[in-house]
Amino acid sequence: MPITTHVNPDAFRHAMTCFASGITAITTREAGLPWGLIATSVCSLSVDPATMLVCVNKTASAHDVILRTKKFAVNLLSADQMPVAKRFTSSRGAERFEADQWEEGRTGVPTLIDAVVVFECSLVAVHNGFTHSIMVGQIADATVNEDVATGCLLWHHRDYAQSTLRAT
Repeated sequence: MPITTHVNPDAFRHAMTCFASGITAITTREAGLPWGLIATSVCSLSVDPATMLVCVNKTASAHDVILRTKKFAVNLLSADQMPVAKRFTSSRGAERFEADQWEEGRTGVPTLIDAVVVFECSLVAVHNGFTHSIMVGQIADATVNEDVATGCLLWHHRDYAQSTLRAT
């Protein structure tokens, strides 16, 4: 059954800017090359098994690579890592990755050094989300960087922002 909406697309996009979202770099590796994209539509799904959702635009260069490799990392950027986000949105392919900022994770995918948190995932399901694929990743490894004191980088009102609150 088709979905009918009476919402103006521009009004919808504007309304969605009111949601502050953590900026993540979704990364994978294929044939020795790193691939990645920036995503803000990321959330936890279940504790048992530990899973999360990542919504990836079907036109993103890393989309099909993730489908083929069936693994990816979710790297939550710290407030100090705005240059990483900007590089990912202005560069293509392996140019997005500066060697001194990345290391190989336990599952072989690129993980961002000094990210607030890194989840390494195995792709266990993919659902149609119209322009996006809703990817379900089962957590294979999680690393929390307690030393990152700057909070996380956010996307809010079509601009970068940062969280300043930290759990105590």
